[in-house]
Amino acid sequence: MIGLGTYAFLWQHSDRAPEPLTLRGALEATRALDVELFQICDYAPIDRATDRELAEDAAAARDLGITIQLGTRGIRPAHLERYLRLAEIFDARLVRSMLGGSDGMASLRDADAWLRESLPSFEEAGVTLALETYEQVATADLANLVWSVGSDRLGICLDPANVVARLETPTDCIEACRDLVVNVHAKDFAFRRRDGWVGFELTGAPFGDGLHDYPALRGAIRPADNGIDEIVEHWLPWQGDAETTIDTERDWTRRTVERLRSTP
Repeated sequence: MIGLGTYAFLWQHSDRAPEPLTLRGALEATRALDVELFQICDYAPIDRATDRELAEDAAAARDLGITIQLGTRGIRPAHLERYLRLAEIFDARLVRSMLGGSDGMASLRDADAWLRESLPSFEEAGVTLALETYEQVATADLANLVWSVGSDRLGICLDPANVVARLETPTDCIEACRDLVVNVHAKDFAFRRRDGWVGFELTGAPFGDGLHDYPALRGAIRPADNGIDEIVEHWLPWQGDAETTIDTERDWTRRTVERLRSTP
């Protein structure tokens, strides 16, 4: 299934927006695009919300017919336990996380121990934990960790764009993870010269116009055949002013959804 994530609304949620978008507003925008899946990912207001506010947000998603996934950072057992409780509130069946959180980066040894402690609760609840590929952890190490723990409720959230920053290629990342993927972040990226031609920036690009060979990813992972959701997000640079940036963000989201739907 194609879904949207909070990173598709980054600037609309931000304090640079004249009227920052609420979570309900993002859910309504998602529904307006006839999308029925939303990943609340690295969204700080969720961690500050009261029980009543959480219940209201969960009810809004249900009323709109939108399935919720959750996303956070960190894998300490107490933190994962909190997100498992949030998953119950939102009827979420997937939580995406990373080895690094606000309290630092987990060593592979600690990660193995903490995941083994936490996964039985995820298994009992029927919730999948998806660890994202990113530049702070070698993809091979992340894949080996998931294989080692060996839970059917532990997999990988595949985002090949992230690992370019550690000089891994998207192709190698996809190949290393192809049998472990349970979630995909769908975005495009490109390098561009900095002003004065001094170095490069790795930044977002309109989906289909950048360097990411997304058809190859789909060919390897076969999301539709394997029940793997594709969550739209962006690396959209600030466009100089709020109106232009927000209009561009909305356009990139619409365009990405259309291309995902129209491309085998």
